[in-house]
Amino acid sequence: MEYAERIKKDLELLEKNLMEMKSIEFSRDEEAVIERALNYRDDSIYYLEKKDYLTSFGCITYAHGLLDSLRMLHKLI
Repeated sequence: MEYAERIKKDLELLEKNLMEMKSIEFSRDEEAVIERALNYRDDSIYYLEKKDYLTSFGCITYAHGLLDSLRMLHKLI
């Protein structure tokens, strides 16, 4: 799989996970974690457009980790 294609798949998965979390009422601190994950998502898109695939992949991976921690706390995974 090509680097850009893999990153795009990860971006799609992140959006799916975000949609899954829409119905949960988060605390202020948890909302801050989600905001940070969204910032990393945006950074991933930025670096993907610049063809800096390593940095882009690092950003999207970090975004997934942040969301996964909240998904675990709320018994989604």
